[in-house]
Amino acid sequence: MDRFLQYVHNHPFLAGLAVLVAAAVAVYELRNRATDFSSVSGQEAIRLMNQGAIVFDVRDKDAHAAGHINGARLLTPEQLGSAGESLKKHKQKVLIVYCDRGVRAAAAVRQLHEQGFAQVFNLRGGLAAWQAEGLPLQKG
Repeated sequence: MDRFLQYVHNHPFLAGLAVLVAAAVAVYELRNRATDFSSVSGQEAIRLMNQGAIVFDVRDKDAHAAGHINGARLLTPEQLGSAGESLKKHKQKVLIVYCDRGVRAAAAVRQLHEQGFAQVFNLRGGLAAWQAEGLPLQKG
């Protein structure tokens, strides 16, 4: 222990850098676990859709019209705030939410969980990952 303290005393920059790196890794891991607990890949999403999952697009209307997952319903921020009431018949169903990259959808998943939806999943990587896997989009 004495040698460790001596090292920290002699190399404060390296010791501080090591603490910062450890903190960054811890934050990254915690954030990754927080978003992964409720995310699915494109293939998992297709499996859930085949079993009756409902898909919601949380992007804006123009992006939705430019291309969206087949059967996806548009869910605007205004609708998201009152989803507990307007979508109450779907509270026990599996919901899949996506956006362009998955960030906005992760926030929407948390918000829907808070409103009492039991099974809500984020499409991991968003529509960009969906397209990277070569999965189809619907226009209009």
